[in-house]
Amino acid sequence: MSRFKLTVNGELQEVDVSPDMPLLWVLRDKLKLMGTKFGCGIAQCGACTVHLDGAAVRSCTLPVSAVTGAVTTIEGLAGTGDLHPLQAAWIEHDVPQCGYCQAGQIMSAAALLATNSRPADEDIDAALAGNYCRCGTYVRIRKAVHTAASFYNADAGDQG
Repeated sequence: MSRFKLTVNGELQEVDVSPDMPLLWVLRDKLKLMGTKFGCGIAQCGACTVHLDGAAVRSCTLPVSAVTGAVTTIEGLAGTGDLHPLQAAWIEHDVPQCGYCQAGQIMSAAALLATNSRPADEDIDAALAGNYCRCGTYVRIRKAVHTAASFYNADAGDQG
């Protein structure tokens, strides 16, 4: 066991775990942040997606010893607000069916919008290509990302 200091959702956290424990299990089992899901365990489905310094990463295969930046989970995405624009758009477009993949989908989409506030369909498809939805709500996911992008652009004072 080793002691690790992590910044998670803006708060400093300390955990005593094995250095090879995946970040996913630190988040879920040690910090009780249950929004990040276990899907496949081999970084292929995207259910475990979180942000590491703003970049989308798969937490199921990332050892806690390799975490060197700030971690944001679905619980911390909105910051101090009620909902992140993506979360509001997900509701508006009735995206979730079973909901299992949705946290990972939203985290991947948020990483995209942080770098591209005007994504084309192809950009959205590429950014979310590693996130699988067994319910097949991909069309609604794409619509929700476009809706959230309009919030990003409106916040920037760009109505065009």
